[in-house]
Amino acid sequence: MTERDEEPDARQWPFLYVVVCAAGVASGVDVLITAALERRWRVGVIATPPAMNGFFDAAAVEAQTGLPVRSAWRRPADPRPFPRPDAVVVAPATFNTLNKWAAGIADTLALGTLCEAVGLGVPIGVLPCVNETLARHPAYRESLARLRGTGVRFGRPHDTAESAAFHWERALDLLG
Repeated sequence: MTERDEEPDARQWPFLYVVVCAAGVASGVDVLITAALERRWRVGVIATPPAMNGFFDAAAVEAQTGLPVRSAWRRPADPRPFPRPDAVVVAPATFNTLNKWAAGIADTLALGTLCEAVGLGVPIGVLPCVNETLARHPAYRESLARLRGTGVRFGRPHDTAESAAFHWERALDLLG
């Protein structure tokens, strides 16, 4: 049980799904989680399978949220580890994830969750993390337009070649 769960009303806080993709800046996802907890969100993290390969410290995230990091489908008989989301943040969002999501491809838990979130109509904030070359690809531009058309809100893209800080808290500001 985490410290925030000991607060009498903490279980009443809205639930935020944080989808983490495999980008170098993913190691800082704890900054986003801290900001969300300070804004009175409960947080559950869903990672793309590649992100689970050392892009962030899953054990530290589990300790911070008090919940398991999810990256694989659960069996039908298994209980749902997270409640239905009140909002979703995708950060960092990679070229691959954004394009597959926009195309409706749900071949991982992260992508299936994102596709369902659009259908649920919950607020979704995205911080893209894509290099300049890939950002010029026509499929990427079309994917952003398609997702924007569903109400997904995007922060300023972070070029993977930049040394500037990834502004995690901006993802929360996108939620409205």
